[in-house]
Amino acid sequence: MSLVTKKYLDELTYEIIGAAIEVHKIMGRGLLESVYHQCLKEELQHRKINFFTEMRLPVYYKEKLLELDFRCDLFVENLIVLELKTVQEFTPAFEAQLLTYMKLLKAPKGILINFNCSNIFREGQKTYVNEYFSSLPPS
Repeated sequence: MSLVTKKYLDELTYEIIGAAIEVHKIMGRGLLESVYHQCLKEELQHRKINFFTEMRLPVYYKEKLLELDFRCDLFVENLIVLELKTVQEFTPAFEAQLLTYMKLLKAPKGILINFNCSNIFREGQKTYVNEYFSSLPPS
C-alpha cells in the first residue's frame, strides 16, 4: 500500500460525503438510522470504496483487552471512522464518541453524518482530524 497522505484522505472524505448526499437525495429525511446505514453501505460498494461495518473496537486497559462492545458504524479504507445519526442536531457526546473511536482505531479522520437534515453538505456532516492526521504528509 502506498503512503497515505492528507490529500488522499481529503479526496476519500469528498467521496464519502458524496455517497451520503446521494443516499439522502434518494431516500430523503425521516427514516431510521439503520435504513441510511444499509443504503450507504450499498452506495459505498457501488463506488468501490472498501469498509467494515459494525466493527467491534478493541479497548485495552494496561495492555489487557477488555470485553466491551464498542462498535463503529463504518470504518472506511481502514482510515476514516463514520458515525451515522438521525437526530435534530449534533451533540458534544456524538463528537466525543467519534473522537474516541478514532483514537481506538488509530484513524486519522472521522465523519459524523446526520441524515435528519435538509442538506448533508451544509449542515448534515462534520469532519474531525486528530494527531494521526497531523503527522501525515500533505500529498
